[in-house]
Amino acid sequence: MPLHYRTVPVTPYQQNASILWCDRTREAAVVDPGGELPRLLAAVAALGVELRQILLTHAHIDHAGGAGQLAREQGLPIVGPHRGDAFWIDALAQQSAMFGFTRAETFVPTRWLEDGDTVQVGQVVLNVRHCPGHTPGHVVFHDPESKRAFVGDVLFAGSIGRTDLPGGDYDELIASIRERLWPMGDDTVFIPGHGPESTFGRERRSNPFVGGS
Repeated sequence: MPLHYRTVPVTPYQQNASILWCDRTREAAVVDPGGELPRLLAAVAALGVELRQILLTHAHIDHAGGAGQLAREQGLPIVGPHRGDAFWIDALAQQSAMFGFTRAETFVPTRWLEDGDTVQVGQVVLNVRHCPGHTPGHVVFHDPESKRAFVGDVLFAGSIGRTDLPGGDYDELIASIRERLWPMGDDTVFIPGHGPESTFGRERRSNPFVGGS
């Protein structure tokens, strides 16, 4: 299995930033570098991998707050999210003030993502699914070979993403989970934006918001 990853909780929100890399090439990406960049870079160095890109599931401050600075300082492209989150990126400074974060640098992604796109990390090919509901431009990264999905704040162990912030839509979120995540398979392990990992099968059976679907 060429995909490996290490999850590093960052920011006061304990957001799961994930360093993922290809075991064959040692090329790496970081998913959702919300902050605490020295910790993330120290983890990259300890793993002995080469950071090549930043992947964003969505543009809330705890997920995207460190992306602009990291891209500028390390010369990295920012890949994602979907263009539907452009207004959240534009509002990063306001988000910083509102939620008590250090002022975040705004940015324009090197590449916006669409449903059905792929992203390559070394020899690992991640499938992109557009999963709106938590935010309009939320995307999920799925590696079918390792049966791993990096789902941001779409789904959690025992819960789902909040839909009361601007652009959130409860019905859209439920549809995203049932129509885009469940087909990835019950045995797929997902890495959420907060909290422990779970499997889609476990959530289908027991999650009070989408269980039994």
